Amino acid sequence: MAPIAVIANGWHRDANIQISPNMDDRPAGEAIDLLVIHAISLPPAQFGGSHVRDFFQNRLRIDEHDYFKKIATLRVSSHFFIPRSGDLIQFVSTDKRAWHCGESEFQGRTKCNDFSIGVELEGCDTAAFTEQQYTCLAALTSAICEYYPRITHERITGHVEIAPGRKTDPGPHFDWQRYKKLIN
Repeated sequence: MAPIAVIANGWHRDANIQISPNMDDRPAGEAIDLLVIHAISLPPAQFGGSHVRDFFQNRLRIDEHDYFKKIATLRVSSHFFIPRSGDLIQFVSTDKRAWHCGESEFQGRTKCNDFSIGVELEGCDTAAFTEQQYTCLAALTSAICEYYPRITHERITGHVEIAPGRKTDPGPHFDWQRYKKLIN
């Protein structure tokens, strides 16, 4: 008997589903072959609460923090979000295009949203990530690579690598070596 797929029809069976309207169809015939690791915290460098989820669902209350006024008109999403607790939240089916990369390029291909899956970790450039986040991210990565076999370890990258000069995440405190050991 075949094992039950962790991801089916673009949805992770163990994720808390919270649909984002910030997504659309991928271009016809586009192969999904890139995983992009991000970091986000709202307000910047502050953890906890629902602000990231609210942002991805266009429900962020701009009166709650001055920084929110700067991002009020942005429409952003990610396929997955892993808060400090290591929980897994999914906003967009992996079969759809989430709006997580912006202007980007990977190995000569532009518009990385077209062919990538985005995972946001709750974090910033000045703080280490939690053990729970690494554990969840490693399990999620394995499931993604199984469902999308074109995503190999060489096709896992950080936002900083596909948008250099514009983005810095997941930042200097993301331990790539530790992460790669967990997914091997």
